[in-house]
Amino acid sequence: MDGGPLALDACSLSEAVRNKEISVTEVANAVVSQIEQKEPLIGAFLHLDHEALLERAALLDQKIAKGEISGRLLGVPVALKDNMVTSDMPTTAGSKILEGWRPPYDSTVAKLVISEKGIVVGKTNLDEFAMGSSTENSAYKVTRNPHDLSRVPGGSSGGSAAAVASGMSTLALGSDTGGSIRQPASLCGVVGVKPTYGYVSRYGLIAFASSLDQIGPFARTVKDAALLLEVIGEHDSMDSTSILGERPKLLEREALGVQSLRIGIVSELVDNCSVEVKERVLAAARLLEESGAKVDTVSAKAVTLGLSAYYVIAPAEASSNLSRYDGVRFGLRKDGSSLTDMFLTTRTQGFGDEVKRRIMLGTYALSSGYYDQYYGKALATRQLIQRQFDEIYKDFDLLLGPTSPTTAFLVGEKFNDPMSMYMNDVCTIPSNLAGHPAISVPFGVDQSGLPIGVQLLGPAMSEALLFQGAFELERLAMQYLEDVGV
Repeated sequence: MDGGPLALDACSLSEAVRNKEISVTEVANAVVSQIEQKEPLIGAFLHLDHEALLERAALLDQKIAKGEISGRLLGVPVALKDNMVTSDMPTTAGSKILEGWRPPYDSTVAKLVISEKGIVVGKTNLDEFAMGSSTENSAYKVTRNPHDLSRVPGGSSGGSAAAVASGMSTLALGSDTGGSIRQPASLCGVVGVKPTYGYVSRYGLIAFASSLDQIGPFARTVKDAALLLEVIGEHDSMDSTSILGERPKLLEREALGVQSLRIGIVSELVDNCSVEVKERVLAAARLLEESGAKVDTVSAKAVTLGLSAYYVIAPAEASSNLSRYDGVRFGLRKDGSSLTDMFLTTRTQGFGDEVKRRIMLGTYALSSGYYDQYYGKALATRQLIQRQFDEIYKDFDLLLGPTSPTTAFLVGEKFNDPMSMYMNDVCTIPSNLAGHPAISVPFGVDQSGLPIGVQLLGPAMSEALLFQGAFELERLAMQYLEDVGV
């Protein structure tokens, strides 16, 4: 990615295309070249169509030449996680049960990207049905971290994070149910945003846990993440959970700084991470304070219950959502001696081990005699977390903590240890349970050269304030790297 259009950030690239300094075809050719070079090593994509990409680029160039076209993402490459339906490309959710399925419609976010003249690069790999923290649970391939091919990129949106980190796409979209945007963003050294629940339409997102899922952007810079979130963040009548009203302008927050912002360091999150990650969080806190923010430590004991509550609520919702994959209406179908046998054979062969594990766990939690004991208590715990956040945000504007407790771990290291794998989401899950926004910003690397992400959290619909803090955090991260000579 030395020079050329892919070295530009999305904002600069779209401006260069608009000013006819670079053609969309040049951008598309650069994407193809980068993918041909890096994709065999990284495995970020499940579906690519270079011919269609180049055809769309040529069409955009023709319209630009006639002065007929404009768009906030004009000529910018955007990759889509393969749980967002697209009518012109297969959508599998990383599962054999949907292998080769071509949806009859497009997700709202895909439509919005295309309407703003972004060029869709392809569909990225993910843990099957977005269930995982390493992108090792895909039915098709393992995605690898561009910074160290022996390590995972995080998950479940690891393909999207790796595509942006490696320069195979300028921007990407992922989904975040328990940290599936922010955790891979941290491990791959890019920016990742989970918006407020309902901020972005979920229409056309293959559901994992409907009360937790949210779509958000990956980018190399906070500014690019703000641009993409401005594009996809709008009310959608096709999504009953979509928040009414206009969204704030995020790009306008770039130069406002953090003077007088009240920022709380969540002690329970910091205490759950490695020494090097903790050092970066505390360094970020110190620099934010030097920039004028009022920084203090805050206790949020309820967040320690988040992991337990999440792994009851999310599997329960998944067991319901995934019941539609029965071999009758769409997707994989395996014949059996009876209808029941066909259901059993199809789902046994179609779902991977992690998905089966969560379906069984969720079904058990919802079953008669256990609903109140497990699911009811998990919902009560979720409300407790929400109430504690509400109390904390009376005294603080934003919260600060680690995104992931560690840097990227080795491929296969935690694959056969589900509890160890689930612990990777301990810092991100609380925001999903509360429905609040959060953003992961790169803050240097550890001694092995692996990226470390620092996370800012905010109350519901605080995206403008969150980005205001993130812009400053990004600037301070660059200052920090210069100071330590990295």
